Order: sequence, then C-alpha cells, then structure tokens
Amino acid sequence: MAEPGVKFATRLGFILAAMGSAVGLGNIWRFTFMAGENGGGAFIFFYFLFIIFLGIPCVIAMITIGRRGGKSPVGSTRALAIAEGHSENWRFLGWTAISIAFLALTFFSVIAGWVLAYLPKSLSGVFAGITAEESIQLFDDIQNSASGMTFWHGVFMAMTMWIVSRGVQNGLEKTVNVMMPALFIILLILVFYAALAGDIGAALRFMLIPDFNRVNNDVVLLALGQAFFSLSVGGGGVMNYGSYLKKQASIPRAAFAIAGANVSVDMLAGLAIFPIVFAFALEPAAGPGLIFVTLPVALGQMPGGPIIGTLFLLLVLFAALSTSISMLESVVSRLVEQPGTSRKRVTLIAGSIAWLIGLGSVFSHNIWSNFTPLNFIPMFEGSTIFRIIDFFVVNNLILVSAFFITIFVGWIMSKEATMDELGTGNSLSYRMWLFIMRFFAPVAIFLVALVTILSY
Repeated sequence: MAEPGVKFATRLGFILAAMGSAVGLGNIWRFTFMAGENGGGAFIFFYFLFIIFLGIPCVIAMITIGRRGGKSPVGSTRALAIAEGHSENWRFLGWTAISIAFLALTFFSVIAGWVLAYLPKSLSGVFAGITAEESIQLFDDIQNSASGMTFWHGVFMAMTMWIVSRGVQNGLEKTVNVMMPALFIILLILVFYAALAGDIGAALRFMLIPDFNRVNNDVVLLALGQAFFSLSVGGGGVMNYGSYLKKQASIPRAAFAIAGANVSVDMLAGLAIFPIVFAFALEPAAGPGLIFVTLPVALGQMPGGPIIGTLFLLLVLFAALSTSISMLESVVSRLVEQPGTSRKRVTLIAGSIAWLIGLGSVFSHNIWSNFTPLNFIPMFEGSTIFRIIDFFVVNNLILVSAFFITIFVGWIMSKEATMDELGTGNSLSYRMWLFIMRFFAPVAIFLVALVTILSY
C-alpha cells in the first residue's frame, strides 16, 4: 500500500470516490459539447456501445489491478508482473496511467477556473438580461485575462491540494460522501427546470435519434476517446482507488455502479442543457464554450435564471473537484510510497507542478494564443498548447494505456489471480470478460488507433 492499512471506511465510500473519478467535467462540459458538435444521437449511440463493450470491462480490469497489487498504479503493475514471473518494466504501464491523470489535471483545472470566475458574476446578477454578444464578450474577457485565469486556476488547484493532503478517509472519502449526492440533487433540479422552461422534445430527439449520415471516422474515434476519458479508463484514478478497496467488496458490481452513474450524469447533463439550447434557438455545436457562452443568455432571460445559473455552476465545480482529487491522488499515492515522505509535502509539490504546467493552457487562451508549436505534425496543425495536451491525452495516450491494460490483465496476470479478485470463479461472465480483455478490446483499440493514424 502507498500508506499501509489505508482503506475506504465503507464500500459506499469507494463507490462514490470512484464515481467521482469518472463523473466530472468529462460528463457535464465535454460530453455535452462533443455530442453537440458530432450529431447528437449518432455520437451518443457509439459512445454507449463503447461504454458497454469496452469501458465497463476495462474499469473492472483497472480495479482488479489496483486491489490485487495494493499499491499505486506503478507499484501495483510492477509487483503483479514480478509475482507472475514477468519483467518489472510493466511498471511503465503504471507510470503511463499516472501521466494521463496528471496531464489531464493540468488543463482541466484551467477549465474549472472558468467556472470559479463565473460564480461571483452569476451571484451578482450579471447574467440577467445578457445578450448573445455580451455573453461572448464576457467569456472572451475571462479567457483573455492571463492574470485572472492564472488566479482562478490557482484557486482550484489549492482546493484540490487541500482535500488530497487530508488523506483517504478524512479528505477523499468525506468530501465525496457530501459532494456526489449534492451533484445528483442539483442535476435533477436542473433537469426538472429545463423540462419546464425549455424544449424537452427537441432535446430528446437530438439525443436519442441517431443521424448516421453524420458518422465518420472522427465521430467514432471521438466517441471512443470520450467513453474512455469519461470513465477514466487508462488513467491512474480508478486503478489507484482500487488499492483502497476492501477484499470483500465486489469489483464487477462496483464497476457497473460507476458506469451507471457515469451514463446517468451524461444523459441528465444533456437533458439539463439541450432543452434550453433549443428553446432559445442557440447552437448545440457551439463547442467548448457551450455552457459558458450559450447558457448564460438563456438563463438570463428565464425566471429564476440567476439562481439556476449559480446552481449549475456549483454542479460543474463539484464535478470538476471530484475528478481532480482522483487525478492528483494517483500521483500522490506513488510519491508517498517512498520512505519518510509526508503526504502534505508531496501533495504541495505535485499540485504546484501541475499548476505550473497548466499555465501553458492558461496562456493558450491569451498571450500564447498564436503559439502553435507542432504545426509540422498534421494532426496538431494550428493547435495551441491547450489543444495539444487535450488531444494527446484523450485521443492518444488514453488509447495506448487502455491497450496495455487489457494485455496486462488478459495475458500477464494469471487466470487464478483475476478469478480470485472478481470472485466469480470460471463462470460464463468471467470467460466473456477474459475474452474481451484478451482479444476483443486490444484488437478494437488497435484498429481505432490505426484508422486515426491513417486519416492524417
């Protein structure tokens, strides 16, 4: 164990923490604008397919690695590989998982900073009667302020570091026990409000009726990347939380609960946002600025809009925090495995480095907005540091990590070890899962990656 004997106090604590790792900005911010940009129902159709046939089996795999190894992702992959008579170099799989979480934290904290910047404006009634032009200008002003974005990026990282520094039970578990139920309550309130004040019929048609004419290689790739990113597949968060899970807890049940919560938040977020978008003839393909540019216009014209807007921002903030603490914890868990280290000190160091790297994403929206360092690579042509890290993590590094996780669980770990962790024996469900890990998942991930490379 990173910290010997440390476990979640309850199975519910683990479920909520793992849900928090999966449920975050990827669901409320990224899922909605990705669905809006890529045809709604068609994107969601492939997204759900990937969740069911690849996402859930991979979540089971990651929890299995974490609990069996009992250490950080690096420590677990190394120990399990050695125990099975394989090279300790499999520890680099753990380092890849941690790197994904860490790099994602550097740019997600910037987006969370936008949320923090909007909160005082919403509370002060700035959105009341705001026009589309004024909303665009407000968002541009926030992004164009290098000092303001640096400050709010720092505030969010400080909040994340404070929670992680308090440890597993006093920090992570206590926080998610309050935050995750609050997230669902706020989301349900927003969906009810949107159903009454927006065009729920148009939203349902957009989300549930696929237009397969919109489908191309990019849509399929983005759906897979979103499914993996949304469930934290390939990242270190869920794997690390698995090391804190007690032996008697069921891994498959935990994985289905995590995926179920994830999909529920996806759909509820869409039902909270798209009815308002369609009721006010806004553009669902507004991109990353969907919830920051279009929604303030609609909410500013609706009765109770400022209150609902504030609730919505709190929802996004809670979602961001639930994910960021798992991202930082995956790094900290590795560092505190070293003898004589202090959780508070390594949390401060790791969080500060993430904040510094995140300045590249901060400045991508203002003073470095014309800095596109990888123009010589076709897929990164015209991309800022923010876009490069986002694309590299979500559509490249996650696929690499997920591919090797399936190989590790399917071929490196013994059947006896995985059967013991899953507690299913050599049942049909176990054999189906093992087939997915050994054959279906790695082939599917490889083919998607190959198509991506060939399309550029």
